[in-house]
Amino acid sequence: MSDPEPKTESQKGLLSAIASLIIWGLFPVYFVATAAVPAVEMVAHRVVWSLPVGLLVLLILHQWKPLVAIFRAPKTLLYLTIAALLLAVNWGVYIYAIQIEQIFQGSLGYYINPLLNVFVGFLIFRERFSALQIVAVAFATIGVLILGLYGGVFPWLSIILGTTFCAYAATRKVVEVPAMAGLMVEVLVLLLPALAYLGWLAGQGQLSFGQDLTLSLLLLLAGPLTLIPLLLYVFAARRVRFSTLGIIQFLGPTLQFACGLYYGETFTTAHAWCFGFIWLGVAIFAFDAAAQTRRPISTPSA
Repeated sequence: MSDPEPKTESQKGLLSAIASLIIWGLFPVYFVATAAVPAVEMVAHRVVWSLPVGLLVLLILHQWKPLVAIFRAPKTLLYLTIAALLLAVNWGVYIYAIQIEQIFQGSLGYYINPLLNVFVGFLIFRERFSALQIVAVAFATIGVLILGLYGGVFPWLSIILGTTFCAYAATRKVVEVPAMAGLMVEVLVLLLPALAYLGWLAGQGQLSFGQDLTLSLLLLLAGPLTLIPLLLYVFAARRVRFSTLGIIQFLGPTLQFACGLYYGETFTTAHAWCFGFIWLGVAIFAFDAAAQTRRPISTPSA
């Protein structure tokens, strides 16, 4: 008789992943509203305003001891430092993409990311790699190449977004720390550079915060909007298969794509072919993932 607890944890992880991706999928709305703030400054605000929110959550969850323990474990601290740097790059590139009206490229990056998870899941975590997953990745690759060759610009923003977030998720998966404690370490790693940069902007009279009430309130929201989906996603990454995150993760870029249409971003023929192949790959990937969940899990021989 199977133990119901792992299944319960898996279900919690699934719901957490869906919630995080809905929030991320609607991020273009927030970053369009704060488009007056340069991308690097916005990253700094996300870090700084995440600190009080994170401290409050740590207090509620009583995770001070795990936080202190991380700073006593050099290897864990190194992994989380790498994760923090990957996250900062991912944030900055995504905000920049939206600000230059490249929401579709942002969406494409997060369509690519789950398919990259398949490779990482196979190469690093020894997860099974099915024939249909290979086909799905091949279609996605064709879509990216079409946009690069015939769309007039290589989707380098998409590539950076997909690879950095895949690397971030993989790094966090191998770190055995509570989700919130790990996230707070990432925030603390980035905090001093963020404060220094905002201080420099203030000295130059270029700090966005405080110049407009509405914009300042929106910047204050950067904290909860940053930490809540990340906490949900990291919680999920520890409880579901790495490759399974792929099928759920398509929700985020689909909502981002819808935002691009809503804001009237130019959708070219090259975009249509690119996303057509991507969506075909997604459909194959989703079909394969759904089929695998119905199969009984065989226990490998010792």
